[in-house]
This record gives sequence, C-alpha cells and structure tokens, in this order.
Amino acid sequence: MYKQISPNMLKTFESCPRKFELKYIKGITMPVNDEIYEFGKNIHALASYFLRKENIDKMEKSLTAKELDVWRYLKSSKYFAYEVINSEYNLSVKLGDFIFGGRIDALVKLNETFYILDYKTGTIPKNPKYDYQTMIYTMAVKAFYKTEDVHFIYLDLKNKKDIEIEYTKQEDNECKEKLISTAKKIYSLEHTAKKNKCSCEYSIICY
Repeated sequence: MYKQISPNMLKTFESCPRKFELKYIKGITMPVNDEIYEFGKNIHALASYFLRKENIDKMEKSLTAKELDVWRYLKSSKYFAYEVINSEYNLSVKLGDFIFGGRIDALVKLNETFYILDYKTGTIPKNPKYDYQTMIYTMAVKAFYKTEDVHFIYLDLKNKKDIEIEYTKQEDNECKEKLISTAKKIYSLEHTAKKNKCSCEYSIICY
C-alpha cells in the first residue's frame, strides 16, 4: 500500500497502467533530460530562496540568459508581493480511505485568500482545472487551513502568462469523487497493468 498518492502517480496510472507498474510498483527509473530538469530546478530554487527573503545575488549572477529572462518575469509576478505562507513544502489530505499529497511550489496569501503557486517551465496541463495536481493541492490547502477561499495559480513561464483556478462547492465534490475513484482503481485487486501504445521513456523495456 502507498503511504501517499501523488499527482504524478495518478497521471501516470491514467495515461498508462503499465508505466505505472514499472515506475511505482517495480521501482524502475529511466533517464531524464538533464538540461530541462536543471533549468526547472534552478528556477524553483531561486523562487524559494527569494520568497524566504534570502540573499540570491550570487545565484542570479550565475544564471544563463534564458534562465535570467524567465526569472525576471517570475520575480515580477504580483503574487510574489503577497504574504508568504511557505514554499517548496509537502502537504497532504485524506479523502475517503486514501491520502493524497505532493510538494507545493509556494503558498501565499492576500487578505483572507490563499494562492497556491505552481511554476511551469514546461507546459501547462491541457485541462488545468481538473488536473490531479490542481485538485489535490487545492483540497489539501482547504483542509489544512480550514478555508474555502483558495485559488490555484499556474505561472506559465514559457508563454509568460498566468492561469487562475477556483472551485465551487459542487466542483470540490466532483474533484474528490474523481480522486477517490482513480485511487480505487490503483488499489483494485482486479487491476491488471495494460500497456497503452506510446513512445514514453519506458517503451524500450515495455512489453
């Protein structure tokens, strides 16, 4: 049994149960594009240090031209002027018999409204409102801080635009049902890992 179900676990299972089996059950990891990974990691680290009011002068001087351009856009975001609750930290929520959670890039607050910030150096989800990450983080913040006033903000650093998401009570219930339903499929004894046709990084060992 998994102690905590992450957004990536749910996305992976939904896209390809076989990949889920290889990655999360058998624990097989595959190489990733180091350049893309390092780019995202550097931006996230800068943002976290900045929000914690640490000195980032040396870090900024070491940025590439591409990183600096993205960082300047992110740093100028209106959300970075709000009250900082925390950054780069784990938060979870229990829904039904399952615990869902993950690592939030940053949580800020303006008056009584909470804003979950998620920096995307790559692509924004095709359906951001019902992406597992959006749903889980929003549910977790609402439960932990005992508030309904929560907005999820995708900071699209590639296209330099923001996407703001807020749920109604009805949509909250829809999100909870979807999360629990997918988790049940993962834990189902009748589950068999079927392979979907794809060209992901696991395709070379998939059968």
